[in-house]
Amino acid sequence: MAANLREGSNMESSVLEAVRTLEPRIRAASDAIEDNRCLPPELARCLMEAGVFRMGVPRVYGGPELDPMAQVRVVEELARIEGAVGWLSMISSAGSFLAAFLKPEPAQRLFGGVDSVLAGQLRPPQRADVTDGGYRVSGTFHFASGSGHASVMTCGCVVYENGKPRLTKGGHPEIRVMLVPTAKTKIVDVWDTTGMRGTGSNDFIVDNVFVPFDDCPNLGVGRPHCPSPLYSWPALFLVSHAGVPLGLARSALDFVEELTTRKELMPGRPMRDDAQVQETIASAEATAEAARCYVYRTLEDLWATLCAGERLSTRQRAHYRLMMTHAHQTAKNVINTLYDLAATSAIFRTSRLERNMRDILTSSQHRVVHPKMYRPAGRLILGLDPEELFF
Repeated sequence: MAANLREGSNMESSVLEAVRTLEPRIRAASDAIEDNRCLPPELARCLMEAGVFRMGVPRVYGGPELDPMAQVRVVEELARIEGAVGWLSMISSAGSFLAAFLKPEPAQRLFGGVDSVLAGQLRPPQRADVTDGGYRVSGTFHFASGSGHASVMTCGCVVYENGKPRLTKGGHPEIRVMLVPTAKTKIVDVWDTTGMRGTGSNDFIVDNVFVPFDDCPNLGVGRPHCPSPLYSWPALFLVSHAGVPLGLARSALDFVEELTTRKELMPGRPMRDDAQVQETIASAEATAEAARCYVYRTLEDLWATLCAGERLSTRQRAHYRLMMTHAHQTAKNVINTLYDLAATSAIFRTSRLERNMRDILTSSQHRVVHPKMYRPAGRLILGLDPEELFF
């Protein structure tokens, strides 16, 4: 295990170094990302080569297979630079975990290339009809972040057999993930939003496309084909969500702290000399850092348990989901406080803080991190069924 940890650390350093090298290019493309609502192709290619879209791909297929903390750190750094880029890395890296749940041939085919990038949506599920050798998939899917540069679309589907939903042993409709090449889908440009505009989270249509059985992993109950702690608990694919709010909060703090050195509340009196400004900055720093510590402490504890080959406790599972929602809610509060502090300096489209505000408001609406996730986490802590997948 020690050798694997060292290798993982080297992989993380390589990806982070590539991200920091790309920071000037990402910042230079910021307006284009916002205006065109997607990544410029040349920047998308650079990010592919940096490995930020495939962080969950097993090493056996050429992926980084970064540990949970490393994945969050990469997304955090990207979100600090540009919120939409952090989001895109998070989404595709979450999808890249599916490689471990496929047989070697389809895993290599769908995830082995540097330009293997996933977009798509698992919920609400559409329809897949059982046919010879696979499924026929049809439906309109929403929120395909990265649709402009993705190679494969993930499609959550209810399995139908003989015209009826196929049921699991528990009596629930069977849901599987169908992996469909983007070339076989039709992208519908609907992504015109307040925040996270550059993510290209468009709808896409799949019309009677055949998907072989081997291209349909069962992430919820299927056993991984790669024996690594990273894939021993399927809900871990959600982990990099936590990096987005941490990066956005850091971006906002950096902006306002720099603003206080050049903005004057009155002639000859810099903003940073004001007692209320000092108190507000200090409180915002402490609040953001406390949320950050909660994220990494939770993940380090969880990872140690998984690496020891042990089962996670109900509290560990609950805190795993709690820290994601808490990080988003905390970042939203911190950025709102800083927005008020910056006053008119925050309202212009050229302001980084204005972008941070729109991005955190939009990202916090995602179902995975929405405040409604407090309820299933609370149920789990109290010894009840969370009534939610991936808890």
